Amino acid sequence: MSRSEEAVSITPDILLRAYAAGVFPMAESADDPGLYWVEPKARGIIPLDGLIVSRSLAKAVKQDRFRIRVDHDFDAVITACAEAKSDRPNTWINARIRQLYRALFDQGNAHTIECWRDDALVGGLYGVSLGGVFFGESMFHRASDASKVALVHLVARLRRGCYRLLDAQFITDHLASLGAVEISRARYKRLLAEAVVTRPLPDTWSEAEPINGAEALAILRGE
Repeated sequence: MSRSEEAVSITPDILLRAYAAGVFPMAESADDPGLYWVEPKARGIIPLDGLIVSRSLAKAVKQDRFRIRVDHDFDAVITACAEAKSDRPNTWINARIRQLYRALFDQGNAHTIECWRDDALVGGLYGVSLGGVFFGESMFHRASDASKVALVHLVARLRRGCYRLLDAQFITDHLASLGAVEISRARYKRLLAEAVVTRPLPDTWSEAEPINGAEALAILRGE
């Protein structure tokens, strides 16, 4: 079976089972119709009690510089995450990735944290939720600190919702500066097996349960 044929055969259910086993899909580029499975030997995670929030980031969060919305415009978020940049001319988000994760969003297994300024989406992130695990997929910013603010609000929601694991897939210098660490595949699978069978609180992703900046910071401090 070719990679493009395999991509077509992947369903949302298969995708969730792959995540539960520690595997996720990627594409070579936006123009490549195929997908391939990835299982890193070393896995990046962000400990939910270990997010590093600098003074300047804490100030941006506390001042509520952005309106935080949850699951408001999934398509706009994934489109923004797929945009080419000077430091990242190619993206692994192809058309099949968009279709699959939109299907996960429609069934409640993918979520966004979005930063809005007036009527403009200026930053955010998306990922997959399964049991007590959130698998972070991608983030973007069009305004200073917007993606970092989205990450702070994500971790606050995960902590409030009793999640146990935040998967970052791969370590980058940027993520390391925010507290991401690299662990072995074996340790990751142990953490994953424990977390994926737990049940988070049902209102974790409800916009009816808003979190302002001060509340998000308090949650991170364990208050």
